Amino acid sequence: MAAMRRIGWGLSVIAAVIAGGLVLLFYSNEIGRARSAVDKGWQIANTVAGPIEYAEKGDGIPLLSIHGAGGGWDQGLTNVADLVGDRFRVIAPSRFGYLGTPIPTDVSPAAQADAHKTLLSTLMVDKAIVFGVSAGARSAIELALRHPDYVSALILIVPGTFTPQNPVMVEGSRGSAFVLWLVNAGADFAWWAMEKIAPSVLIRFIGVPPELVEAASAKEQDRVLDIVRSVEPLSRRFPGINIDSAPDLQGLALKEISAPTLLVTARDDLFNTLPAAKFAANSIPDAKLVVYDTGGHLLVGHEDDVRAVVSDFLAGAGLAPSPKSTAPTASSTQQ
Repeated sequence: MAAMRRIGWGLSVIAAVIAGGLVLLFYSNEIGRARSAVDKGWQIANTVAGPIEYAEKGDGIPLLSIHGAGGGWDQGLTNVADLVGDRFRVIAPSRFGYLGTPIPTDVSPAAQADAHKTLLSTLMVDKAIVFGVSAGARSAIELALRHPDYVSALILIVPGTFTPQNPVMVEGSRGSAFVLWLVNAGADFAWWAMEKIAPSVLIRFIGVPPELVEAASAKEQDRVLDIVRSVEPLSRRFPGINIDSAPDLQGLALKEISAPTLLVTARDDLFNTLPAAKFAANSIPDAKLVVYDTGGHLLVGHEDDVRAVVSDFLAGAGLAPSPKSTAPTASSTQQ
């Protein structure tokens, strides 16, 4: 009997070793693909503000796509791919601390805006549509204020910007606090493992109610999970995430923004961007605000709506051919 128990224990150890080896093999393969994906497709612009990593795609009217927290040039391209199609020359930089862009002494949104302007100037772009997502909206606003001649229109999606009250913040659950610790540690394996065993925790961490994703279409579920996976490799992005996680946000002279401005957010965004979007829309002259009742930080279920809103806005600003106008859905309000 004792011999049988020893054999059973030995088989359990062998099974555990094999399972662990397979997990490490899967992880190694997938993280390797993620690292390879961000090791190609980019360029370095050697500017007076220092080296800036960026990528370009498409032809036409220049559009500067400024990614949010956890991003990089790759997410900058993805953020606008389905919204504007191939009618634009999309320029997507990696902000300070993300992927191949180093961290300078001054990492403020104002300094980032100056870097954006320098990149545009280096690429001989005189004026661009500026598209800022989440934390990327901070430097987008600064660019419109500091270098207005470079901004033909300003689009801010779920803006993580200043508001006197109810500031933007990471969702406060224990799970999100743990994920924030992982992010700060640059824990590639832990993020990958949570994708497999607890994706709802990561979905909540990126500002989306998990139950909203569960009720969404298969296409939308795949889109959300693709965004979760796009944070890999986390270790290549967490220096930038650390900068975005402790912003020194201050009130700005938003009334001086002269570019046509569109803001889009959702009431149930777990990052609480609605107050910031309302504050900016009320401060920027003639700004248009679109608010969806549901959707979270990724505007789940509203991809077609947002595409129509952006197209109509750009057409109204004389920056794109006007498609057939699409009226806002019943779950949205406009200002």
